[in-house]
Amino acid sequence: MNKIYLYISLFILIFLGFFLINQKLNLNKKGDEIILNDYKNTKYIIDGNEIQLKDGYAESTIPQSTSKIITRYFGNEFITDLNNDGLDDVVFILTQETGGSGTFYYAIGAINTEKGYVGSDGYYLGDRIAPQSIENSPNPRHKNVVVINYAERKNGEPMTTQPSEMKSVYLKIGQDKIWGIVIPDFEGESR
Repeated sequence: MNKIYLYISLFILIFLGFFLINQKLNLNKKGDEIILNDYKNTKYIIDGNEIQLKDGYAESTIPQSTSKIITRYFGNEFITDLNNDGLDDVVFILTQETGGSGTFYYAIGAINTEKGYVGSDGYYLGDRIAPQSIENSPNPRHKNVVVINYAERKNGEPMTTQPSEMKSVYLKIGQDKIWGIVIPDFEGESR
């Protein structure tokens, strides 16, 4: 008798599990299209070109060339509200290789919406730099401003030299999902 109750309980748990999983998938559907809520599977703009990441990776061919453009999720993700809508967005770094010896680094924003993430344009940080951290601006007058910290080479140093000069760029995302530069210590207009 106890085995029957055990089997019935197990059947009910399995049924509920399948039901809940199906409900979760239906919440993420728009028509027949499943909306991916993962910023590593979102479309971004780099140098005017749309890049559709799949698991943090994209590959495309260079017209009239055998070389490929390879775009990769690098990391340094930082969760913050970029557009003051109360939702957690993600700032991170992508790299892009275009067939030469360079590895180009871009700051990227993934804007969280009710329908999933919407990608920003890429803000070019540099070639073969050493990314450090991403954080909110320490300036209390800055709202929704992030600071990207990285090291680059000093002027005149060869590309083979390890980056050692610390740099920071203060960025704010616009309505058009394009990054704008913010002056770090800007106190406002004088009267």
